[in-house]
Amino acid sequence: MASANYHLTLKFLGNIDESQIETIGPALTDALHPFQRFTINAKGLGVFPNVKRPRALWVGLVGSPLTTLALAVEAALVPLGFPREEKAFTPHLTIGRWRQTERADRVLGEALKSWTYFDFGATVVDEIILFESVLKPAGAIYNRLKVITLKPDRGT
Repeated sequence: MASANYHLTLKFLGNIDESQIETIGPALTDALHPFQRFTINAKGLGVFPNVKRPRALWVGLVGSPLTTLALAVEAALVPLGFPREEKAFTPHLTIGRWRQTERADRVLGEALKSWTYFDFGATVVDEIILFESVLKPAGAIYNRLKVITLKPDRGT
């Protein structure tokens, strides 16, 4: 059985030169230094881009620091030449993809309604990782390039 590669993408960088990692790592470390560990909840299911043309099935993520964290990453990377995202940040975990979507909208729309508020549980976010993704026929392989550990929360 293959292991799952679930992760929350704060910012997709695309293809970068290996030399850029030397500036990206410290920029992220500086930007994320003030952040403490926090808890997020996985809640509800949805699809991108919509039920008429679903391409990705996702679980929503709820946690107040997530958007602030994504904005800090964005702000740290803009001076390094990475453009700002045009779309608003939507915290989620992609858990599946569609190749064919015939007649999906009616059945899928009804199924998603029953999962809208389902609470899948909580987890602690204690590190941010800069990953390299290597695409293989069996799926992506993720290599850790830089790990930024968040500060313990006040209760720890």
